[in-house]
Amino acid sequence: MSRTIIRVENVVTTFGNTLVHDHVSCTVKENEIYALLGGSGSGKSTLMREMIMLNRPHSGTIEVLGHNLESITPSAAHDLRRKWGVLFQSGALYSSLTVGENIALLYKEYADLPATLIQELVALKIDLVGLPRHAIDLYPSELSGGMTKRAALARALALDPTLLFLDEPTSGLDPLSSRQFDALIQQLRDLLGLTVVMVTHDLDTIHHIVDRFALLGEKKVVAEGTLAEVLSIEHPLIDYFFQTERISSYSKETHGIQG
Repeated sequence: MSRTIIRVENVVTTFGNTLVHDHVSCTVKENEIYALLGGSGSGKSTLMREMIMLNRPHSGTIEVLGHNLESITPSAAHDLRRKWGVLFQSGALYSSLTVGENIALLYKEYADLPATLIQELVALKIDLVGLPRHAIDLYPSELSGGMTKRAALARALALDPTLLFLDEPTSGLDPLSSRQFDALIQQLRDLLGLTVVMVTHDLDTIHHIVDRFALLGEKKVVAEGTLAEVLSIEHPLIDYFFQTERISSYSKETHGIQG
C-alpha cells in the first residue's frame, strides 16, 4: 500500500469572520495524481496554499512528507520547500526574464552550480516539458498560453521535486491543449515518480488522469476517493458537479461498474 505523503486533519480556516474550511480532512498517497475539486469559494486553492505554507489554517494539522507544518522550524521549512515545485494558475513567470532565465533563477537561488551546468539543466527541463529549444530565449509575452504553462512547469521541475502542485493547470487552454497538458503531467508522474496535487475544475482531467480527488463544498470535504467511489455516494453536490446520468455511463464503461 502506498504511503501517505500529505495528511490534512480537521483543518479549520477563517478569513476574518468568514469560515472557509470547517474541519477538513484528506490524504494524498505517494505517486498518485490527486485533485482538489469544488466550486468557487469552496476553499480548494486555499487548501493547496496551506499545503505549501503560503497560508496557515486557524487550527488542525497538515503534514507534508512527514513534517508537521504547524511546528516546523524555519530551517526545515526551507529544506521542505526544495522538495516541491509549484505551477500557479497564471504561470507566474517573471515578465522581465526569458524562459531560460526564469528556470535558471532557482538554480542560482538554491544551488551553487557553474553557469555551464545551469545552462545544461535548463535545456534538459525545456526538453522534458516538450518546449522547443528556442523557447529558452523567449520572454513570457512572446509565449502562447500552452507554452506559458509548459515553461512554468519546467521551472516547477527545476530542482527535481518529490511533489508537484498545480493550480488550475489547464485553465485558459483550448480542449486539445488541455488534453495534451494532462497527458504530459501523467507522463512526468510516471517518468519522475512524482506525487501530483492539483486544483482543477476540469472534469475531463478528473476522468483521464486523476487517481483520487476530494470534492470540497459546504466548507467540508463532501467526498474523497476515485471517480467510481465518489459517484457511488448520493449527495446533491456530487450530482451538480458530475451530472450523474451522463458520467455514470462513462464510469461503467471505463471502470467496469455494473449497473
